[in-house]
Amino acid sequence: MSDEKIIDSWKKNVVPWIDAIQKHQIESRVDVTNHAIIDTINKLTPSSVIDIGCGEGWLVRELCKTGIDTLGVDAIADLIDYARKSGEGRFKNLTYEQLANNELEEHFDLAVCNFSLLGNESVSRLFQCMANILYRDGFFVIQTLHPVTACGEQEYTDGWRAGSWEGFNDAFREPAPWYFRTLESWQELFLINGFELIETLEPINPQTSAAASVLFVSQRAE
Repeated sequence: MSDEKIIDSWKKNVVPWIDAIQKHQIESRVDVTNHAIIDTINKLTPSSVIDIGCGEGWLVRELCKTGIDTLGVDAIADLIDYARKSGEGRFKNLTYEQLANNELEEHFDLAVCNFSLLGNESVSRLFQCMANILYRDGFFVIQTLHPVTACGEQEYTDGWRAGSWEGFNDAFREPAPWYFRTLESWQELFLINGFELIETLEPINPQTSAAASVLFVSQRAE
C-alpha cells in the first residue's frame, strides 16, 4: 500500500467515477456532504478558492456559480480534461508533489480538499506547503471520512487500510488503498503546520443518524 497505488487506481476508474457523479449514485454526497462543503465555504466568503483533488470538477463549477474565482487541480489528467469541457472554472493537471514544490504561482483566500486526502506522505507534504498557497489569514477546509464511523471493527490507530468500492457499480476495479488517521492525528496535522482549527463539523446522514463525514475548518495562525 502506498500513495502511488492511489494514483494508479484512480487512473483506472476515471470513466466509472464520472458516470457515478453524473448519475448521482453516491447517496451520502447528494443527501449530505455536497451541501455541507458548499455551505461551509460560502459562509467564509472567499473571493478565490483552490480545490485540491478536484476530480471531475463538480465543486469548482458550483462555487463559480456564486461568483468565486475557483481553480481545480488534480493529478489525474483524464479527470482534468473532462472538467475543462464541462463548464465554468479553471483547471490544472498538478500532483500534490508539484504543489509542494511551489509549481503553482498563485495564492488563494481558501483551499479545500473534499474527500481527496487519501495518502500518507503526500498529505503531509501538502500540509507543509499550504502556507505558500494561501494568503495570510487564508482558510484551509477539509472534508473527509469520519474516523469513528470509517474505522469499522479495526483498531483505532493510524495506518494503511485496504480500499473498497462497496456500494458502487461493477464497472469499478482495483480500489485504492487509503491511509487512516484518528481524529487526534488530523487535528495535529493542522497544529504542527501553523493552522488554527476554528471549527469541526460532523454532518449527519438523516438516513442512518450517523456522521456522514467530518469537516475541518482552519485558518493560518501566523
